[in-house]
Amino acid sequence: MHVRGLGLPDETEIQLWVVDGRISLEPVAGADTVFGAFGGGWILPGLVDAHCHVGLGHSGEIPLDEAIAQAETERDIGALLLRDCGAPTDTRGLDDHDDLPRIIRAGKHLARPKRYQAGFSIELEDESQLPAAVAHEAKRGDGWVKLIGDWIDRSVGDLAPLWSDNVLKEAIDTAHALGARVTAHVFSEDALPGLIKAGIDCIEHGTGLTDDNIALMLEHGAALVPTLINTIENFSGIADSATRYPTYAAHMRDLHARCHARMAAARDAGVPVYAGSDAGSMIAHGRIADEVEALKGIGMSATQALGAACWDARRWLGRPALDHGAPADLLCYAEDPLSGPDVLRRPDLVLLRGRAFRPKN
Repeated sequence: MHVRGLGLPDETEIQLWVVDGRISLEPVAGADTVFGAFGGGWILPGLVDAHCHVGLGHSGEIPLDEAIAQAETERDIGALLLRDCGAPTDTRGLDDHDDLPRIIRAGKHLARPKRYQAGFSIELEDESQLPAAVAHEAKRGDGWVKLIGDWIDRSVGDLAPLWSDNVLKEAIDTAHALGARVTAHVFSEDALPGLIKAGIDCIEHGTGLTDDNIALMLEHGAALVPTLINTIENFSGIADSATRYPTYAAHMRDLHARCHARMAAARDAGVPVYAGSDAGSMIAHGRIADEVEALKGIGMSATQALGAACWDARRWLGRPALDHGAPADLLCYAEDPLSGPDVLRRPDLVLLRGRAFRPKN
C-alpha cells in the first residue's frame, strides 16, 4: 500500500509505504497507491485525544461492547491514540482488536468517599492509602495514574482539595519509581500548589490556574490538558444545578468566566498544552476536532492547535508519528485539515495499523 500528499506541519510532499502494518520510507515495488495517485491531499499521523474516557458512562462502568462502540466512534473521526485519564471499566481486552485505537490507560480514578461522581472512582477511606493505591493502578495502567485533586466538599459548600501535600508527594514519588506519570483532575485554585510541588506530570482542566501556579508548572515541568469544550459547555449548567451550594455555584461560574484567559496565560508562559475532549460522560465521543478548534481561542495558531492533538501529543506520550517502522496509523485528507473542524473530523481515509477504513461520516 502507498500514499502520497503534503505532510504536516512542514507541508512538504511525503510518500509512505505500508508493509505488514508498519510505515516504510523505502519504496515498495508494485504497491497499490490508495491515496494521492494524482497529486494533492494531506497526510497526518493519527489524531490523539489526551483525555478520552473509553469505558466510562453516565453512571460509571459500562459493558465492554459499549466501550468498543466508543472506540469505534473515535477511530472513525481519526483519533487513533487515546489517553483514557481514568475509567471504571477494564478495557484491556480492546487491545486484542486490531480495528480499534490504541488506549493509554490510567487505571481507575483515585478519590475519597463522596468526593467525586458516584461509580467513577476507587474511594479511599483514609488518605494514607493513596500511595499504595497509586502503586496498584500504576501496575495495571499503561504508564499513567489519575488522581482527583479537588471536588465539592459538601461540609464547606465549595471546591476543596482531597489530599494533604505530604501524602501527594509520597504517592507521586511512588508512581515515578514505578515508571508511571501522574495526572490530576483540578478545577479550583487551592489544590494546584500541592499537586504541582509534589511533582505532578499533568493537570487536567486547570481552570483555577493563577499566575503563581503557572510559574510553578513551568518550574516543575507539568503539562496542561484544558478540556476546553467541557468547561465551555458544562460549567454553567453545573453551577445552575447546585442550588443547595451557592458558594460552589458562584465559584464554578467564576472559573467558567476566567477559563479562556487563564488557559491563554498558561500557554503564553510556555506551559505545554495538549488537546483532550473529556469524552465519556458529559461530552460525546468523537469531538477532538472541536477541542482543536477551541484551542485556537487561547492563542494557538491552527498548526499549533492541531499539533496539540497530533504530532506534539504523540511526542509527549512517547508514541511515534510518521516514522520508518512505526505502526501505520495515519489519516489522509482531500482538503486541508488545518481549515477547521468540519474537515478535520472527516478524514477521507484512515489507516490503522495498516488497515484501511473509509469513514461514512
